[in-house]
Amino acid sequence: MKKQILGTGVALVTPFNNDYTVDLQSLGSIVEHVIRGGVDFLVALGTTSEAATLSSAEKHLVLEKILKTNNGRIPVVIGIGGNNTNNVIEDIKAISFDGISAILSVTPYYNKPQQDGLLAHFNKVADASPVPVILYNVPGRTSVNMKAETTLNLGNHPNIISVKEASGDLSQIMNIISQKSEGFEVLSGDDALTLPMLAIGSKGVISVVANAYPEKFSQMVREELNGNHKKALSLHYQLLHMIDLLFADGNPAGVKSVLNLLGLCANTLRLPLVGVKQSVGQEIAREVARLQVS
Repeated sequence: MKKQILGTGVALVTPFNNDYTVDLQSLGSIVEHVIRGGVDFLVALGTTSEAATLSSAEKHLVLEKILKTNNGRIPVVIGIGGNNTNNVIEDIKAISFDGISAILSVTPYYNKPQQDGLLAHFNKVADASPVPVILYNVPGRTSVNMKAETTLNLGNHPNIISVKEASGDLSQIMNIISQKSEGFEVLSGDDALTLPMLAIGSKGVISVVANAYPEKFSQMVREELNGNHKKALSLHYQLLHMIDLLFADGNPAGVKSVLNLLGLCANTLRLPLVGVKQSVGQEIAREVARLQVS
C-alpha cells in the first residue's frame, strides 16, 4: 500500500525583506503559524514560494529553514519540476531527502508536451525519486492539461501517490476519482473548489489561503472528511470571499498582502511579480478585519 500524504497542505510563501533578500526569520514564523493552526503537511518551493526567482543557494536556505523549524512534526513536500526531464532528474539526485516525505512535480510548461510525453516524463521522474511523487496539473500556468486517462495511467506507478488537480474541471476530476487505482488519491489545487472536490471524493488540498488562515481552512477540510458537511460549508463560506481576493491580482501577491496585515511578513515580491493594486489591497484589509471578528 502506498503511504499517503493527505489533509491540508500549505504551499508556503517565501518572505522577502525590503531589500528583496530572503527573510528567514519571517519564514520560520509562518511555518510555526501554520503548524500551530493545524495543517497536516508543508509544501516548500512550490509556485507560491516564488521559486522561479530564487537562486539555488536561496532555495537551499529556504528548505533548510523550513526543515529546521518543522523539526519532523509534520511531513514536508518539496517542489521539483520543470520542462527538461533530464534536468529534473539531476535536481532530484542533487538533493538530500533527509526530512522530506515527497516531491510535488508540475507538468512541463512552455514546450507543451503531448500526453505520451507527460507519461514518459513522469515515469522517469518517479523512477528517479527516492520519495513518493505527487503530480501537479495546473494548465492555467503550464498551457498543458494532463488528461484523466494520463493521470490514471500514472497512478498505477508504485512511486506516484496522488495528483494535485488545479484544472478546475470537475468532470475531469470526477473521472479520475471514480476510476483511480487503490492507493492513488486526488488533492485539490484550488482553494475555492476544495470543499466541492472533497465532497466528490478528493482527500485533501495544497492550499494558499492556509498560509494566512490555517486553523479555519484545515478545520473545514477535517470537518468535510469526517462527514460534518454543515460545519465545513459554514467555514467554506467564511473564507470564500478572501480566497477570491487572494487571486484577484495573482498569487502570491494576494496572500502576501494578507500576511503583511497579520504581521507575519513584509508585502514584498520579486519581479516580475508585484503587489496587489491599491483597490484590491483595500478590500483585502476590510476582509482581514471581518475575519478577525468572525
